[in-house]
Amino acid sequence: MLHVALYHPAIPQNTGNIGRLCVGMDAHLHIIEPAKFDFSDNSLKRAGLDYWPDVKLTVHENEALFLEWLGERTPWLITKFGASRFDRVSYKDEDVLLLGNENTGLPDSWHARWPERRIYVPMPGPIRSYNLANTAAVVLAQAYVQLNDADVTNHGGDRDPVG
Repeated sequence: MLHVALYHPAIPQNTGNIGRLCVGMDAHLHIIEPAKFDFSDNSLKRAGLDYWPDVKLTVHENEALFLEWLGERTPWLITKFGASRFDRVSYKDEDVLLLGNENTGLPDSWHARWPERRIYVPMPGPIRSYNLANTAAVVLAQAYVQLNDADVTNHGGDRDPVG
């Protein structure tokens, strides 16, 4: 199972969308507190739709507890300052995809701790960054496809697979 970790998330809609994505991709969502919103926030639940109760979620009360959970794992830091393109690395089961806060990114100390594990999504257009949930979707989908059968069928029954 892949893991997606959000460092001090600030926008509940992004977290809700990423939670929904994790349900669809059978990934585990980790929140590194403090979040900039309350988890009872209606916009979080609206973005996650009726999938939010199905999210495999771990909330780490602080960075130290997340790092303790991380143990010997080396996360992939998803950052526009990455050295390797997201689709040119090899993902493994139990990998952790780590995304920074929407406003401030990841701490410099984390960049220095894992410099060889920083990956990026190309941005050829004139923008500063992509939306956090969109970036998570691009990278998680790539990791999932590398690790699993890309022809998995929709398990949502009669639901529209993109709605």
